[in-house]
Amino acid sequence: METIRPVRRTLLRDRAHEAIRDAIVAGELEPGAVVRDAELAERLGLSRAPVREAFSRLVDEGLLESKPQSYTRVTPLVAADVRDAAAVVGAMHELVTRIAVPRLAAEDVTAMRAANERFAAAVGSGDVDGAVHADDELHDVLVRVSGNRAAAATIARYTPLIRRLERRRFGEGGSCRSAGLHERLIEACADGDTDRAVRVTAEIWRGLEELAD
Repeated sequence: METIRPVRRTLLRDRAHEAIRDAIVAGELEPGAVVRDAELAERLGLSRAPVREAFSRLVDEGLLESKPQSYTRVTPLVAADVRDAAAVVGAMHELVTRIAVPRLAAEDVTAMRAANERFAAAVGSGDVDGAVHADDELHDVLVRVSGNRAAAATIARYTPLIRRLERRRFGEGGSCRSAGLHERLIEACADGDTDRAVRVTAEIWRGLEELAD
């Protein structure tokens, strides 16, 4: 899927950041690849200023590394960085799960089930983009219902660091255990069992930490 494409001239900095981040996560911009503001600005249909601002933000987020007057390049996929990010993101998901489960409505659980069905189908067919999108939709139900904006921002900040590795796992098809873990999470949510839902959430994200190893 082509992720580097022209964007509308609104919120240019944010749109440039999103497009370049997604290209890195998808592997279109590979680890170690040198990126140039002029080249990406042309591909995105933007001036260089918002692209430079996006570069700065992506350096802060750990997806780019920069040496002044020398290069800006995509960071390598480092196991320790992925493991650390997964630990932080997992802790935030445990928090939002604990808050959200008592607040879930029937339609929220239904939305989670539908997302998991799409996720399982996408993983089975090797549709990595579809799997990632469905996985986000499922977990975003709990993030949204929790209403915890700080946790949501932290999840958004660190999830891209682990997506590159996670996409590889989703592409493994039948070897992926996530759909079954999701089903256990959904059942706990449907039963209103907060502690069980938190335990399953911890298991999901612990698996990502172990995958980094």
